[in-house]
Amino acid sequence: MECKSCIITEVIYEIKFQEEGQDSALSEIIEHLSRRRVVVNQEGNVLKIKESGVQDLFAFWTDHMGAKQAYFRMENQEWRPFTDLKQVLETQWIDEVIKEELITCFYQPIVNVNKEVYGYEILSRFQKEDGSLISPALVFEGAKDRGRLYALDRVCRMTAVKHAKVLKNKKAFINFIPTSIYSPEFCLKSTTKIADKLGIDPSQLVFEVVETEKVDDVDHLKRILTYYKEKGFKYALDDVGEGFSTIELLEDITPHYMKLDMQFVREVASDLNKQRVAKKFLEMAIKVGSIPLAEGVESQEDFDWLKQAGYQLFQGYFFGKPAPLPEGLGEKMLQ
Repeated sequence: MECKSCIITEVIYEIKFQEEGQDSALSEIIEHLSRRRVVVNQEGNVLKIKESGVQDLFAFWTDHMGAKQAYFRMENQEWRPFTDLKQVLETQWIDEVIKEELITCFYQPIVNVNKEVYGYEILSRFQKEDGSLISPALVFEGAKDRGRLYALDRVCRMTAVKHAKVLKNKKAFINFIPTSIYSPEFCLKSTTKIADKLGIDPSQLVFEVVETEKVDDVDHLKRILTYYKEKGFKYALDDVGEGFSTIELLEDITPHYMKLDMQFVREVASDLNKQRVAKKFLEMAIKVGSIPLAEGVESQEDFDWLKQAGYQLFQGYFFGKPAPLPEGLGEKMLQ
């Protein structure tokens, strides 16, 4: 049985009114939609309508009732002004991306101090039906707006695990969004199942917390990471920078890897403030037993400075851009 948030069914919208004359507005809407044979469920001043009917309602509202105040929401989301509905309706194409798994993966190398490939970050890329690519930021923003972030994160995670199969003994860094996981035991079961089916050693997979700085529910994050650890997987904290929580929290989470945010990596060789942050980060990583990884390396000067400072792993355009095939597999990255 799958989590209902990961099953792509037609969206049900709730619509409510909060002003004088709402009964009259409701009557007009129900009468209009009944003529269009749209099923409407009414609970007090709230209407529940399937998305196919909401599109018709939005057109009716725009033409006849635009001055009245109304709000809408989808399941588990906040109430929003009815005028925002158009933006959500325009993201319907995301359902097709998820249902048809129109997702591929690109590989970006992660190297050691000798520029030897240590592993790859596996990055999701999204396709239209004609095969052309869509901006990942556009897809994730739209999925969040539409309430599909849970389903999207799951299918991306599953696809990335499949793409890790070709990496042999190299590490595969796979992003995940903590807020998209309700229960680790339930939501991550499919991840462990597919890794077992493909014969992938769990220690090869490194699950990377996206937007580390924005994690509010630390206890929930700890439950997820504990689950991963118990199953033999590794995990990393992404985009860690100057403002990240406390050393006590890092010691509690004990990540296997910590990635220094690229904003503190680029031009670090010539920026004293970035050097201060990079050194402080390195001290934290060493204290909690994490492997320090600098991402966003774009020059020999920055690589040399970071290597001299004590960083062990590196990622960035200097070593290779994301590519549809894992470049340099088993080889030294030439620069």
